Amino acid sequence: MARAGHDRSSGGTFAPLREPVFRGIWTASLLSNFGQLILGVGAAWEMTRLTPSPGMVALVQSALMLPLMLVALPAGALADMFDRRRIAMTGLAFSMVCATILTLLAWSGHSSPWMLLAFCSLIGAGVALYSPAWQSSISEQVGPHHLPAAIALGTISYNVARSFGPAIGGVIVLAAGAHAAFAVNAIGYLPLFIAFFLWRRRHVSSRLPPEQIHRAIVSGARYALHAAPIRTVLVRAFLFGLAGASSSALAPLIAKHLLGGDASTFGLLLGAGGLGAVGGALLVAPCREKLGTHRTVTLLALLSGATLALAGFSRSVPLTCFALFLAGGANILTIALFNVAVQLSAPRWVTARALSLFSSALTGGIAIGAALWGWVAGQLSVDGALYLSGLALAALPVIGLLLPLPDTNEADIEPISLQNEPEVGMALTRRSGPIIIEIDYDVDPSQARDFYGAMLQVQRTRLRNGGFNWSISRDIANPAHWTERYQCPTWGDYLHMRERFTQADKDIQLLARSFDRKAGDLRVRRRLERPFGSVRWQTDTPDPQQGMINYIGP
Repeated sequence: MARAGHDRSSGGTFAPLREPVFRGIWTASLLSNFGQLILGVGAAWEMTRLTPSPGMVALVQSALMLPLMLVALPAGALADMFDRRRIAMTGLAFSMVCATILTLLAWSGHSSPWMLLAFCSLIGAGVALYSPAWQSSISEQVGPHHLPAAIALGTISYNVARSFGPAIGGVIVLAAGAHAAFAVNAIGYLPLFIAFFLWRRRHVSSRLPPEQIHRAIVSGARYALHAAPIRTVLVRAFLFGLAGASSSALAPLIAKHLLGGDASTFGLLLGAGGLGAVGGALLVAPCREKLGTHRTVTLLALLSGATLALAGFSRSVPLTCFALFLAGGANILTIALFNVAVQLSAPRWVTARALSLFSSALTGGIAIGAALWGWVAGQLSVDGALYLSGLALAALPVIGLLLPLPDTNEADIEPISLQNEPEVGMALTRRSGPIIIEIDYDVDPSQARDFYGAMLQVQRTRLRNGGFNWSISRDIANPAHWTERYQCPTWGDYLHMRERFTQADKDIQLLARSFDRKAGDLRVRRRLERPFGSVRWQTDTPDPQQGMINYIGP
């Protein structure tokens, strides 16, 4: 996919705003984020009016976040398969319609706890459809050297809104009621919809038809499973969201029970967290360069735990705001570092799915954590839940000893074209299969151990790009003869797999091939397993080869 921008200098945190398309969408997203934060304030405070249950109040956060976990992966697959601009517009339109219906129901006096949760979930589902399409399209709007800064600006956009949006939302709720906050949220999606509508994105179509949605989801999940950097980030993000969800989920209860405040106090607390988050987002690049991702995230977990304990101890509005200011900065810096690690590790063909899995892991942790800490607050107390949440965050560095985050730099993850086109002598369609691929190697027995280690790296590239049942075998009669074997479910899957190879994958295969004493003679066999449709059932049956076209792509 072509990327915008040609200046190789990074230009600082705000350099991506020089790109007109990115600047327009970023500015509109700022307004949309204001509306989203105002919705959260209005829904949470409306829930405190509808029911005294701390668990139901905390479920507002779960209702907004849970769809991001459930819808994100299919949304990422759609964004990778089709035009990301259209997918983003569809998600925004759905959220706008649902927010409008919620406004009308609340204005007419039909609010109820479960109705409120249902519409928060629907609005969240639309945002979940939009989010991976937007995030994965950033690389099309800025140059690769600006990508970390552009990602940071995305978090700044959200947290500038979080700095002031909740306070504005509190004022709106006090002055005009929750239905007014819902109306502002509905209107807030419109500028972003228009910005995407005006973007004349150059959509580069694949040589091959798009995968079926279920295969696209499976291939995205398998890539993340077999790509160690992405897999580690997903686990760490889920645990971070689970442990630290109390600060946002219990914020209305902190304002009401610990500080004796009202909706404006609630908005003030969220605003303090948002201001801290803006500061944290500005530190993404310096922290990556000076401390590295793993060390920074470890220190931030300890800081986050201490700030939550301070928030539980405090009965002073300024002290609690200070604690949430630090917590907001630590949280968003951690999330931004996770996001950068995913984007710099995932090839373009799977970027949206990798980001959607990251979003699912993080928001799933937050959604489950919000319900968990709400339940703990109901069983113990609000401050007790904050103490336990802080302790859980402070314990995350222990997990980091087992799953250290890689200090990821931008790898060569652009797709490359393979030169060795398959030779096909049979009539195949995209659904023909399974396809068996076997590759022979002739290796000096004295180099067997090094060759085997190199082939284990090849295994990971095959599995994450779409291969199944990979194996490496050695001839017991001729120990120099090795055979690599794997399969693809269909011929179409094999062709898609060939389009996913990156330069980094090629380098790994070249390392393995360097052990082959006959490297100049590529010995590859591609076989159709269970070839029922390729043989005559009876002598007088017409040959299926006649009148059919070998499918090797357009």
